[in-house]
Amino acid sequence: MDGRDLVGSVKAVGSGGAAQGLRTMRAAWRRRRADATGLPRRGAERARVPGPVQDVEPGPGGGIVRFARAELRITVAVNGAVFWGWDGAAPEPSYALAGPGPEPDPRAVLEPDKDGGWRVVAERVTVVVSRHGAIEVRTPGGVTLRRDLPPRWWEPVDGGGARWMQRSEVAPDARFFGLGGRASGPRLRDGTYRLWNTDPARPFGPADDPLYITMPVQVVVADAATHLVFHDTSWDGTVTLREGAEGAGSGHDRVGTCEVRMDGGPLRCWVMVGTPARVLLVWASLTGAPALPPAWALGHHHARWGFGSEQEVRRIVAGYQERGLPLDAVHLDIDHYDGHRVFTVDRTRFPKLPVLAEELRRDGIRLVSIVDPAVKAEPGQAVYDSGSAEDAFVRDASGRLVEGVVWPGEAVYPDFTHARVRRWWGGLYEERLAQGFAGFWHDMNEPVSFTAFGENTLPRSARHVLEGRGGDHREAHNVYGLCMARAGYEGLRALAPQERPFLFSRSGWAGMQRYGGTWSGDVATGWPGLRASLSLVLGLGLCGVPYSGPDVGGFDGSPSPELYLRWFQLASYLPLFRTHASLRAGRREPWEFGDEVLEHARVALAERRRLLPYFVTLAHLARRTGAPYVRPLWWGTPEDRALRDCEDAFLLGEGLLVAPVLDPGVVRRTVLLPRGRWYDTATEEAYQGPGQVLIDAPSGRIPVLARAGAVLPVRGEDGGLELEVWAPARGRSGGGTVVPDAGDGWAEPEIERYVTRWKSRQVVVQRDDAEGRGEPTRPVRVRGRGRE
Repeated sequence: MDGRDLVGSVKAVGSGGAAQGLRTMRAAWRRRRADATGLPRRGAERARVPGPVQDVEPGPGGGIVRFARAELRITVAVNGAVFWGWDGAAPEPSYALAGPGPEPDPRAVLEPDKDGGWRVVAERVTVVVSRHGAIEVRTPGGVTLRRDLPPRWWEPVDGGGARWMQRSEVAPDARFFGLGGRASGPRLRDGTYRLWNTDPARPFGPADDPLYITMPVQVVVADAATHLVFHDTSWDGTVTLREGAEGAGSGHDRVGTCEVRMDGGPLRCWVMVGTPARVLLVWASLTGAPALPPAWALGHHHARWGFGSEQEVRRIVAGYQERGLPLDAVHLDIDHYDGHRVFTVDRTRFPKLPVLAEELRRDGIRLVSIVDPAVKAEPGQAVYDSGSAEDAFVRDASGRLVEGVVWPGEAVYPDFTHARVRRWWGGLYEERLAQGFAGFWHDMNEPVSFTAFGENTLPRSARHVLEGRGGDHREAHNVYGLCMARAGYEGLRALAPQERPFLFSRSGWAGMQRYGGTWSGDVATGWPGLRASLSLVLGLGLCGVPYSGPDVGGFDGSPSPELYLRWFQLASYLPLFRTHASLRAGRREPWEFGDEVLEHARVALAERRRLLPYFVTLAHLARRTGAPYVRPLWWGTPEDRALRDCEDAFLLGEGLLVAPVLDPGVVRRTVLLPRGRWYDTATEEAYQGPGQVLIDAPSGRIPVLARAGAVLPVRGEDGGLELEVWAPARGRSGGGTVVPDAGDGWAEPEIERYVTRWKSRQVVVQRDDAEGRGEPTRPVRVRGRGRE
């Protein structure tokens, strides 16, 4: 046991009592013994590389290239995505893909290349394979975006799965983003990033890595084009990145490099090339459209670990109502359970939960329930008994149930990689719906097992069904939260088919957007935690997960009034806008920080409510296009290198630029502007980009700018939908898309498209549809005309 293990053991005893501390000690030793006997010993290994090319076999969209010691399959799909897999690896089976994958492009041709290599030529991309197995991805114009060197495998001499390594080179000007939720981002600096979903077991800051959601998904932005690369294996691994530099070393460019090392699994890869919008569109077509949250989930949520009773919930809700503050959802944490047992209610503290839920719903407030995966190992308890009857729980290599320690004590874990288990688990949400809950947040699903030392998860030797293939936790760990989300989402679809499910999950993997979103997890209270909050949302959006947000104020401690307010202002422009805190943390209600903070928070809440139709539109567009609500400043102009390095501002859709205050004492801040004309929404002063400007950021607001020509759907004073139009620059036109709210069901609202232009001295707004252009049927308010 090292020093950190000892500290962890002491904390476990201190937080859960002596009995819980002893349980974590026993769990740690059980885990160690299970892995000692249940995992194959890795003995002598032999290294392998592809060797020289031998022959080829053309096929749909590309073909197979055979080398002396390996085989490579390359396929270019009709949507332009490139797939390659070594040694027979095919796109399926895959937890990331939403279906069988796109059809091969019949126009793609496999043909000889120079020096004995081969290439696949398609409309949007060219893939070149060298005679020794290096793979280059090029633009149609011939510019190389990435070069993957021949891979290397290390195979056990006595048989078994191989670990592997893949080195790649990218352009000297390229910048790396993605890899799931990374607190140090969104731009990923030089370093090694682990691919293993991890509960850090303490509030985290920018230096902590890995966290709850890791994905082998990189977005690489360079002058020539943007590309997304996805290594489709869920095993533990690392990604080591080094940015390039132009003119480095004796006047020569130094290419950027990436090294992926995996402990097992197939070596297969997808690459998408184009603009950021194009890349995310193709990614969504592969991994699935983001789930559409109900409109109320785009409002303000209040949560706390430790509400403790119905009376406390009513007190908090009354506090919002008495002060005229909008509130859309209240979240109940594990303290509303009976002894922390999932799918139960403490009848002493919450004797009439359905009545409370109905009262809140009449006031436009929904109840959201936490759901943990671990089930207390207690015969006679309904969930445990029904799961045992289904043989639903994870077992070890000898067939015994794997037991861990979580909040209720000794616990067992459903195997969500089994379709039958997912159906059983999904049916359990009927109890939650009967209690009046309208939404769900999945927690502790990395999965977590408290241990005094070693990894705080299941033994790597634990067995999983893996959709019938069979395997162990080394392969199942990273997709455990994803499969739990699928179980919950599909169960809710069956139980309440008329309503869109609302679900977000602490852990997940590539494709998790199909079932909902995520949140930051236990971000540390402090200015670094505030900055990490924005990094996580931006990075996850680029990995295809558009709905996320942090715990406003941080999970632990007591934020200063200034920190709380700046966090609140940032979160009011993020998809998931939720205050939340630990049992032992300070309060998070806006009125607890003084009258000045209360009034500024009121302004932020009112603006969020006013922009709700815009958030609804962004949610619909994310589902249709894969574009995140929150985008880096380089989204529309990735060739602007200054914007690639900007990490303290973001675009909210196409129309707004948000520049939060992320440091103490700031009342003015520099804002980088993409090209075009931008208006300060507070003063309507106009600025011209590209460039940087200095804008006031008093305590009452953060800088928010609107793009000239933008059409934003907003909530009017009468509560109806209104069009806020920002005047285009003289001689130019603009426009925007509006998707009106069609309720929380499955109705497909009609997309409205608008164009804006100057006519004489007036800004003209017209609706653009199949019949041509006509007058808008909604109220229009034009802003920015007085600052020409």
